Amino acid sequence: MIVVFEGLILSFWLLLICVVGIANDGPVGLVIFYEQEVQDRAVELGLTTKEKIKKTSVISGLALYLPMVTVIPAIVCLYNGVSGFFDCFIQLAVIYLIAGLFDRIFIDWWWVGKTRAWIIPGTEEFMPYIYGKTLVTKWVGTLIGFPVLAALIAGILTLLKWI
Repeated sequence: MIVVFEGLILSFWLLLICVVGIANDGPVGLVIFYEQEVQDRAVELGLTTKEKIKKTSVISGLALYLPMVTVIPAIVCLYNGVSGFFDCFIQLAVIYLIAGLFDRIFIDWWWVGKTRAWIIPGTEEFMPYIYGKTLVTKWVGTLIGFPVLAALIAGILTLLKWI
């Protein structure tokens, strides 16, 4: 039950990053999550610059992935008290999958796809913003990539004899 709560906390962290990312500049603030053609149009329209996009990409990447590979494994090991590779893998995978499904369903499908909150004026022709190859890549990353990440981290922690 605790891993479900931890998965919800990671989901909230993702939501918080999105809310903060669009707080000042609207969805242009997180144009990094859009297709390249939308990013190019936003630059062309003078809504952002390539430099801002690169900076936001680094900051968002660190804010999203650093906790996933450091804080979450630390919580699983130190707070949850896992014992061995399999226990660690299962807990990490469940936490990552909860957050990944939250991202795919709540953020991508509903918030981005069904509300007007993420519409960047002048890019409406590219809607829906998440489609085709990107949509498939995100689902594969969630359903396959996150368990692989959990296995890698659990394996590393096991080899280091931290669990």
